[in-house]
Parts: sequence; C-alpha cells; structure tokens
Amino acid sequence: MSSVLIKNIRVVDTERDTVTDVYISGDRIAEVGKDISREADTVIDGTGLTLMPSLFDMHVHFRDPGQTEKEDVLTGCAAALAGGVTGVLAMPNTVPPCDDPEIIRYIRNKAEGTGVDVYPVGCITGGMKGDGLCDYEALKEAGCICISDDGRPVENAENMRRALELSKENGLLVASHCEDLSIINGGIMNKGETSEKLGVKGMDRASEDYITAREMILASSVGARVHICHVSTEGSTAMIRFAKSRGVKVTCETAPHYFMLTDELLEKRDAYYRMNPPLRTPADVRAIIEGIKDGTIDCIITDHAPHTDEQKAVFEKAPNGVVGLETSLAATLTALYHTGEITLSKVVELMCVNPRKILGLEVPSVSEGSIADLVIADLDRSWTVDPAKLHSKSHNTVFKGMTLRGKPVITISKGIVRYDERMEK
Repeated sequence: MSSVLIKNIRVVDTERDTVTDVYISGDRIAEVGKDISREADTVIDGTGLTLMPSLFDMHVHFRDPGQTEKEDVLTGCAAALAGGVTGVLAMPNTVPPCDDPEIIRYIRNKAEGTGVDVYPVGCITGGMKGDGLCDYEALKEAGCICISDDGRPVENAENMRRALELSKENGLLVASHCEDLSIINGGIMNKGETSEKLGVKGMDRASEDYITAREMILASSVGARVHICHVSTEGSTAMIRFAKSRGVKVTCETAPHYFMLTDELLEKRDAYYRMNPPLRTPADVRAIIEGIKDGTIDCIITDHAPHTDEQKAVFEKAPNGVVGLETSLAATLTALYHTGEITLSKVVELMCVNPRKILGLEVPSVSEGSIADLVIADLDRSWTVDPAKLHSKSHNTVFKGMTLRGKPVITISKGIVRYDERMEK
C-alpha cells in the first residue's frame, strides 16, 4: 500500500483553513495534524502551497468516439489532471452520439487507470435528434448518471417534460443546453454592438433566457430536478434565482470566460473567442459574478470543447467551443479569489463540492477517512498561458497569452500522485 506525506501545507476545504501535515495511506487520508513523522513512499514539502479537494468538472467534451483528432479520453484525462481535476461529466455529442449502453461502457473502460473518474452523459433523445427518448434504464445500468442532448436543445417541450418525468423515476440528472434554434438562426456571436460593428449575425440572448425559463417550468410541473448548463446571461441568472426562491429543483453552472471576458474580444475576428453560449456584455459578466456570490450559480465548469487549429482558422465558419480544463482553477483564482469577490472555501464549494453533491457522488475533503482526491496549488504563481504547452490535443483557449495568478502543481487521485508539474521540467 503506497503512502504520501505532505508537510507544512495550507489546507483549505469548506470546514478548515489551517497549516498542517497530511498523511495518505492507500486511497484514503489517514491523518491530518502537526508534525506527522510517519515513513512515506513520497514526501512533499508543502511550504507556501495550498492543498484542497480536487476539482470535478461536470461539463466537458472529450470527442471520443468519433472526433479523436480533436481530443480523446486519454488526452482529455491528462488535461484534467494538469488542471487539478479528478472527475468529469463527458457530454454525449460524440460520433455516434452517446445514446447506446455500449458507448457508455467504451468510454468508461478507456478511462480506467487514468486517475480521472469519467462519467459519460447519455442522450435524452436517440441520436440527439429530439424525437424518441432513449432507454434511460439501460444507460443507467451501463454507468450513466446524467442525461443531456448538450450541443443542441430538445426542441419539443413535451419530449423534454417526459424526459424530466422519467428522470425523477430513475434518479438520473437532466442537464439542459438552453438554446432556441429558431432564435439563433445561424448567429455566431452575441447579438449587440460588437456583432453589428463586425457585420455578422448575432445570437440573441432571448434564446438562452427562453429555454432556461421553459426547462424550469417543465421541471416544476413534474417535481423533477433540472440542471441548467453554462449560464451566460443576466436574464437567466435572475430567473434561476427566482425559481430557487420558489422551490424549483434547479441547479446551474457557469464557466470562467463568462465571468471574465466580454464580446468585445471578437473585434479581433479570432474564432478562438467563439463558443456557445457566446461571450456577452459587461453587465452580464457582473450578473454572473453576483450569481456566484449569492449562491444562485452552483458550479464553475469549463465546457471544455476542443477543436483543431485548422477548424478554428476562419472566423465566420469555425465551430464553437474552447478548451478550459487546464486553466479553470487559475482563471477562477485570478478573477474571483484574488479580487476579493469570493473566499477560497467558496472556490472549493463551487469547483469541488457542489458538482459531486448534485450528481450524488462521494465528496472528498481534507480530513481523516476521506478519499484522497486532492490538488496542490501555488495560489500566488503568475504564469502566462501558452496554448502549445497544454496537454489537450487542441489549443483553442480564450486565455492564450493571458497572465493568470494561481496554478495547480500536483494532482493526487485516490492517493496516487497523477500529475506533478516538477516532473515535466
């Protein structure tokens, strides 16, 4: 049984913030306290560093099967570990879509041994076509814990209502990509001053706000849970806040680019800044931050969506999506923690605790008996994002060339050091 001793490190979770030692035996934390003197296979000097529970990203695209020139399960897991992430929800818009138990099993089997718990999301409808509902019991039996047609909405409201009704019966979470395709109608960026200046078709915020409202109405009608993906607008945030106050069983997520960046970046005509939902306005950015602070927004995710450089080459024709697994903690620390918007314990809640709670998974903590899923970060390290150094196959990050403050340096999964920045130098 392997062992790890971490000396003199700041430990932060939702219950504590203290400098101490941590001893890991096997896959569990065996002791937390001052001056631990046990023998260990690996000893880490934690002076000046911070230990937290590892991140869980409940919204990624690993492109496997079918588009492995962009990413595959193994490279996606490597990127996750480099970002302090030991668990992910992998969205179903693979090729073919993840509507079959065999695809669920393929992804889970491929992820075994990586140190990342990969939970494939099953489709709500067959082939993500919006028509017939999938066999949710069969998907669940294969290891599915969530269903979504992420990448496109379920256009038929009755199909979505029925899916929510069935999800209540079988215990699967329904996650919704809130977009009305008739409103989008070919738009490629936020509809507003910048889109008009560039002369390109915009994506009206009504698209997101309308379907967000619809999903919460449908979930409330059957008493089911619904999770709203990648919230980006002031309107959606306000509606979710109101729905929660009325007892609707709704949770939601956002991504760092929605609380850091605005659509003015697209004046560069660089498709690296195109994603769906798109970058919005300063007012939306502020609303997202306030939603994070007051608990309206439950989780920070990445919507990690790899595309090759060639696919991103032409601004008007490029697919939407950006990578984010390796920058999510750093971006959140930079924009929210170091600015005093939220505490480090709140970061842990948003990125480590809440995603696992929503999904009914074991939640790690830095306490005796807990599963040893941990990340060690240098909170004050300033570093410049170099896309060429990312572990992902694709380099389409919105943070390219940006200096961030805070960086994961070691990731431990079930007691095993799976990523150590020092070993890459």
